[in-house]
Amino acid sequence: MSKLDKGSKIAVIGSGSMGAGIAQVAATAGHKVCLFDNHSEALDAASGKLTKIFNRLVEKERITRSEADSILARIEFCQNLEDLAGSDLIVEAIVEDLEAKRNLFSHLELIADDNTILATNTSSLSIAKIASACSKPHRVLGIHFFNPAPLMPLVEIIPAVQTSGDALVEARNLIDSWGKVTVIAKDTPGFIVNRVARPFYGEALRILEEGIADVPTIDWAVKELGGFRMGPFELMDYIGNDINYVVTETVLQEFFYDPRYRPSFTQKRMMEAGWLGRKTGKGYYDYSEGAVNPKPTEDKELGQKVLHRILVMLINEAADALYLNISTREGIELAMTRGVNYPKGLFQWADELGLENVLSQLETLQKLYAEDRYRPSVLLKKMVKEKKTFYSENLIEN
Repeated sequence: MSKLDKGSKIAVIGSGSMGAGIAQVAATAGHKVCLFDNHSEALDAASGKLTKIFNRLVEKERITRSEADSILARIEFCQNLEDLAGSDLIVEAIVEDLEAKRNLFSHLELIADDNTILATNTSSLSIAKIASACSKPHRVLGIHFFNPAPLMPLVEIIPAVQTSGDALVEARNLIDSWGKVTVIAKDTPGFIVNRVARPFYGEALRILEEGIADVPTIDWAVKELGGFRMGPFELMDYIGNDINYVVTETVLQEFFYDPRYRPSFTQKRMMEAGWLGRKTGKGYYDYSEGAVNPKPTEDKELGQKVLHRILVMLINEAADALYLNISTREGIELAMTRGVNYPKGLFQWADELGLENVLSQLETLQKLYAEDRYRPSVLLKKMVKEKKTFYSENLIEN
């Protein structure tokens, strides 16, 4: 396995916002970068966007003109896969489609050097399945950035069952050297963030569908009372209802249709109507010029009811991820605070609320709805029974 360092050549496949963002991060860290795309129009758009970003950074005096020019000069815009030859690390950031990624990786083996590490930026697909398209799957792993890549500190590093220890260490050390916060995640659907965060959207949609609170009130409760930077509906509009729905649907399928991850008809209809959020001008909110959106009902009692229902579902999902060794306690806390900007770690929040209270609310919901969606984590039940907390010295070991 080649040693990845500042002198390594990095290739990024896909020049959309994610791919261009990864290229920006790598070039800023001092690497020569090949940003590849099949479409010249996409490359032109990426070049223009990156130039605009660096011009803005110069205007804000974050970097000098000379530094900006040097970083941009390190990015080569490539339209032939052969240009990727000689790269030490290749990161794909193409469409979230399993067969498209498998086809790409099988082609990359014909171009890449024997020691080149091949990484996928998938947010929820099986790394093992992608790696199995290669004759040397030991050098394949997941390196999952969050959008926008230059600003979001977290990167999930996901080894497949085939990934070698050397490839994992080299990739993680490199991303750490870029100033990112890395966490190791098990190769399971959604990894850490996209698994644990599902109830943030799903339970908010369920509360809306039941008529307990409307969109602005749910968002108000989560932000004002919970301290989140964005409410679930604001965030879905920001991500795009198409993207958010597809990730939920993918996680559901990959978890053998576990009802915990069932998508919402409300979001499906928004997607079908083309109301995708900010990028289309309309989603749960109207983003057209002069639009007046409804105000929240600022009822603290109602707001606490909404917030706690979403919180206990998030805590339950985090507890299950820990119980199933998806990552460590610290890894999961870092992932949620640095990957999606939660105001505090979910295990810390659980201890503050009291695990007995969290479990009691989950059991009440499960009894009321008679749905597996609300089943409490085994770890949560064990900890309550044995009077343990997440940050006590005697945290249950599996």
